[in-house]
Amino acid sequence: SEDLMDDPNWEDRLRDFDAILVPGGFGKRGIAGMLRAISFARREQTPYFGICLGMQCATIEYARHVAGLDGADSTEFDDDATHPVIFKLRDLIGVEAMGGTMRLGAYPCRLQPGSLAARIYGATEISERHRHRYEFNPRFEDELGGHGLVFSGKSPDGKFIEIVELPDHPWFLGCQFHPEFKSKPLDPHPLFVSFIRAAHEHRVRDEASSDHNENNQAAREAGGEDHGWKLGASTGE
Repeated sequence: SEDLMDDPNWEDRLRDFDAILVPGGFGKRGIAGMLRAISFARREQTPYFGICLGMQCATIEYARHVAGLDGADSTEFDDDATHPVIFKLRDLIGVEAMGGTMRLGAYPCRLQPGSLAARIYGATEISERHRHRYEFNPRFEDELGGHGLVFSGKSPDGKFIEIVELPDHPWFLGCQFHPEFKSKPLDPHPLFVSFIRAAHEHRVRDEASSDHNENNQAAREAGGEDHGWKLGASTGE
């Protein structure tokens, strides 16, 4: 992601990707590049999967570029963020020690009926494993939701946002938990299965569109003179 930060042609570097995934992580290194990749995926309809940090970055990008919240950030990256859409666990505010400050283990999650997440799981109640110390700030839920971001997975008490997604996109989803903790080579997690399928479908659409454009170009080049003559004749010239 660091390579995308200073490259003036960064969008061209992303066009050949079938999908984009931003995984979990800690610290601010490469965050600007991740936000660029997420912005590209959102605007260009490229499948996007954000895991933990990747989900947090997706909300930051959306807050900045769709909801218009300049300075939106995580307090992990900027303690004085104007709009702290991501912040520490509320019951751990003020605790700076790295050990013992994480949400760990399995937690239940309720999915919004009809959402992409619910369709993927085939259920509206799930349990997933966590390993993180920052959360989405619920103070911004109404504002981002009003601009189209869907909060499709929440803890039963509504305290924690677990999944976000975009409804008008082929496949754009971020989850706060770690699906890789419950995924196996011969028994992959349903989110990975769906994401890979979306990547394949995106490639097929791109190839079909490219072939269509090439065929149209060839047809125009082959019949350009006749087409121009017929156009002139039809207008009485």
